[in-house]
Amino acid sequence: MKSGKISRKSFFAMSAIMLTPFMAAADAFWVEPQWIKVKKVALTNVKNGGKRQRVVHFTDLHHKGDRDYLNLIVRKINSLSADLVLFTGDLIEEKSHLPETLEFLSKIKSPLIGVPGNHDYWAEANFSVIAETFVATGGAWLMNEQFEAANGTILVTGADCLQHKRSQNIPLPSPKPGLINILLFHYPLYCERLGQNHFDLILAGHSHGGQVRLPFYGSLIHISHTGKYDLGLYQTLSGPMYVNPGLGWFHLPIRFNCRPEITVFEL
Repeated sequence: MKSGKISRKSFFAMSAIMLTPFMAAADAFWVEPQWIKVKKVALTNVKNGGKRQRVVHFTDLHHKGDRDYLNLIVRKINSLSADLVLFTGDLIEEKSHLPETLEFLSKIKSPLIGVPGNHDYWAEANFSVIAETFVATGGAWLMNEQFEAANGTILVTGADCLQHKRSQNIPLPSPKPGLINILLFHYPLYCERLGQNHFDLILAGHSHGGQVRLPFYGSLIHISHTGKYDLGLYQTLSGPMYVNPGLGWFHLPIRFNCRPEITVFEL
């Protein structure tokens, strides 16, 4: 007859099984949402005959008034000593938070170049004021425009966030040969609407990486204008595209297996 006692090994195994959901919830709500990851992405197809340039990418702040977190973001960006800092949309959700957001972004010590996201439009953000802040860093706020940076070695093209309402192919200024051409837009699915244009690097946001990602499955949430491009590096017909999971959150302050990220490229 078997004893009714539970062995120590079985006890710890059962305890682990019972605690796992609570540990996952604790991670998702209290650990990951502000546990910033700095990720370095290697690109093999970008050839620069001169000095290598360090480009830092961040996106989807969705600043809601957490000054400590925004201060942490800016300090991490500055610690990377970037030649160029690029932003791909969604500074805020409510325009009341715009002055505070720009107060902190003005402290970025590298040229800051960015484009708007859908939430910036929905919040009715003052794009002229945003542009002033970005220009003051030595950068630019691009609305279907181009900006030469890094002593004329990099050409950054930026798309606004309204192109899905227009023609099939996005009407953008063409890349220029001899320069490193970088394209910024908010919606990852735009990569399928660039026609014959080819870029050395395409950067996007919007997806948040789904915020909740299950191992061996991926994102639980699929956001419009994202398609299959929800996180990481993709080889597209118009060049390599990196989709950053962003730094903020939308709807719920939750992230699981999808930490907020600042991405570094050496070009």
